[in-house]
Amino acid sequence: MDTQMILTKLSLIFQEILKKDNIVLTNETTAQDVEGWNSLTNMILISRIEKDFNVHFTFRDIVRF
Repeated sequence: MDTQMILTKLSLIFQEILKKDNIVLTNETTAQDVEGWNSLTNMILISRIEKDFNVHFTFRDIVRF
C-alpha cells in the first residue's frame, strides 16, 4: 500500500469518526488543522486505525504521537 492509499483510507476514517466529509489528510496534517481532533477523538482514531490496518501501537508509540 503506497502513501497516497494510506492517506485516503485514513481520511475516510477521520471523516467517519469526526462526522465531517471535507477532511483530506496529507503528510503535513496535524490535529490543529482538523476541527474536532482532540485528545478524546485521538484515542478513538487510534483504536479504529489499529483495527482497520491490523496494527497495534504500544503505549510508548501513542505518547510519541
